[in-house]
Amino acid sequence: MLKNRNRRAVLALAIVAAFAAGPAWAEDPGFPAPNGDPGVLPAGAKLDRVFDGGCMLTEGIATSPDGMVYFSDITFTKFCKDPSGKFLQAGNIWKYDPKTKQATIFRSPSGMSNGMKFDAQGNLVIAEGADYGGRRLTKTDMKTGKSYILSGLYNGQPYNSLNDLTIDEKGRIYFTDPRYLGWEPMNQPVQAVYRLDPDGKVTRLITDAAKPNGVQVSPDQKTLYVLAHDNGAHDFLEKGETAQKGMMACLAYDLSPDGTVSNRRVLVNWLPNDGGDGMSIDVDGNLYIAVRSEAAPGLYVYSPEGKQLAYVSTGKELPTNVAFGYGNDANLLYLTSGKSVYTIRMAKKGWHLPSS
Repeated sequence: MLKNRNRRAVLALAIVAAFAAGPAWAEDPGFPAPNGDPGVLPAGAKLDRVFDGGCMLTEGIATSPDGMVYFSDITFTKFCKDPSGKFLQAGNIWKYDPKTKQATIFRSPSGMSNGMKFDAQGNLVIAEGADYGGRRLTKTDMKTGKSYILSGLYNGQPYNSLNDLTIDEKGRIYFTDPRYLGWEPMNQPVQAVYRLDPDGKVTRLITDAAKPNGVQVSPDQKTLYVLAHDNGAHDFLEKGETAQKGMMACLAYDLSPDGTVSNRRVLVNWLPNDGGDGMSIDVDGNLYIAVRSEAAPGLYVYSPEGKQLAYVSTGKELPTNVAFGYGNDANLLYLTSGKSVYTIRMAKKGWHLPSS
């Protein structure tokens, strides 16, 4: 009798684990063949789908030095509900193991996490958004599991909806604060880029990037890239409504040693199409940008001067973010798009913040 109970308990745990884990496979999604400079895109390179278990939108992918991969599952509460359809689904952070090809829930609720990065000490820094999210910048100590609020207010008011972040070699965190959805009031007078210094001081750094989304510091620490993605609305529109798009561009700013910026310039202008969402960078400073253009969505690779070097189509899916792996997978690029996560082997190695 006891043996039967043990067997039933093991079976129950196996069923729970099966529901908690994402698919353990890699498949060709059937997207058009990539094309571009073989110096960045090797011959025969293609996207493989390694996860397909998100609710509405995977985002904010971040790789850890130990090889694990973390990404946000932004559960738009207008669409994502529990099985009964009565209750709103909270956001999730998934953890993907490239060795086992299994994905499991790392944290839920996530605070509606969006962009994420690991700092030099191995802590996971998270930009939490709106729509029942935290609207704050947090840090999780990966050894203890404890989380800390790095910044929850600016001038005594909540942020709009933190979106993405990057970290420089002096430990300064640059984060964007637009608003794409959420019932909460917008308390800040502008959609901006902020800088958090190691001493805790927050500065509103950039106010001329329209609706800033992705952000990335260059490997030489001399340039700060910002993706302006102004869709003209702060929440979902009603059926039949349209909005006037604003700036859709990759902007570059000179970044001074003291963390200030100057010399704003447009590297890429995607108008009249939608533009970039999230981005990563390789050791030579080339930009890998997830572009949400409905005319030709996909991964675009640009030189530091804004010259297009390669294009990897995502079919009809609109991609959101990218991140390079570590070690033997330093040239393996992870891409979030739709409800999925993809990988593609590039010719260049990705740049990572040096560990301290």
